[in-house]
Amino acid sequence: MARSRFAPDRGLTARMLVTMFLLGLLYVAFVGFFVVYVPRLWVVVLIIAVGFLLVQYFFSDKLALFAMHGRVVSPEEAPELHGVIDRICAMSDMKKPRVAVADTDVPNAFATGRNQDNAVVCVTTGLLRRLDTTELEGVLAHELAHVAHRDVAVMTIASFLGILAGLLTRFGLEWGLWGGFSDRNRNNNDQSGAMVLLIVIGVSAAVYAVSFLLTRALSRYRELSADRSAAVLTGRPSALASALTKVTGEMARIPTKDLRAAEPFNAFYFAPAFSKGFSISSLFSTHPSLDKRLEQLASISAQLGRGV
Repeated sequence: MARSRFAPDRGLTARMLVTMFLLGLLYVAFVGFFVVYVPRLWVVVLIIAVGFLLVQYFFSDKLALFAMHGRVVSPEEAPELHGVIDRICAMSDMKKPRVAVADTDVPNAFATGRNQDNAVVCVTTGLLRRLDTTELEGVLAHELAHVAHRDVAVMTIASFLGILAGLLTRFGLEWGLWGGFSDRNRNNNDQSGAMVLLIVIGVSAAVYAVSFLLTRALSRYRELSADRSAAVLTGRPSALASALTKVTGEMARIPTKDLRAAEPFNAFYFAPAFSKGFSISSLFSTHPSLDKRLEQLASISAQLGRGV
């Protein structure tokens, strides 16, 4: 991939490498456990999980647009939107992605695609109605920073282990295949079989929890990284801060049913869509808090003012 003018983030690169390394170790241990205790089941589940990973990796852009009801628009259909993206691409010296619009009042944006050649940036009609041009530029620069840093592809790969662990748990509970784990277990009594079942489910749940926490920690950092890169590239951290504040405030006015429908896609979004009231997602968020993001942007603004 060609290098862009988005500020490189060694911290993000290091975190992506560490996350992938730790998930790789966890994956090896996980597969080793099932090779020993579930030789008849793990191969089938692994094949299915790898199939899901490949589909998600190679078709993530199409899947995301389909799931969020987005459609690619031409410059004639959305001249202002294309104009803003053209400016950012010229500033960052990166290839222009496909541009899409999702017809929903939830004010948000997202980028997806495994590389610059397959990238798509999508904004909602709710966002376009609420932001001025400079605020929109900050949001779109944030999304293009994700593409430049390739963290979308890394997050897709990192989610593989969680998918595998979830599938194994579901197969064990729903299909009742745990009775024939291996020759050593065939003659065990029902109590031994139940014990092994509990161990398998416990291991799968633990692996899923660890992979979930690792990917969430990486997700929060990558949002801060995209904020930093967008603010430095555009030279207007205050515009991005204004967009963040406006979008977060407008979320409170969106009907709860619309927010709940959007919540599964929070990892993609510029700002998370939380339904009103307490949500468990606030404890394991895909995004850092608004205060933390604004504090970082204020610091960047001060540095730019001093010419640092």
